Amino acid sequence: MADKINKDMTFFEVMRTYPQSVQVLQKYHLGCVGCMGAQNESLEQGANAHGIDVDALLKDLNAAVQ
Repeated sequence: MADKINKDMTFFEVMRTYPQSVQVLQKYHLGCVGCMGAQNESLEQGANAHGIDVDALLKDLNAAVQ
């Protein structure tokens, strides 16, 4: 089964489409819910900016929305 969430999606898009993703983002200490950048920043950009392995983040996000 293909992943539903990919590295090019914005944080806002992911949170709007998959509300359960917020818990995963919090696990990674990403305060995306209240961040203005969440509307334009891709998961890859945000992960890189915060020193997070984007592949691990995507794996956890996709597991949460299956």
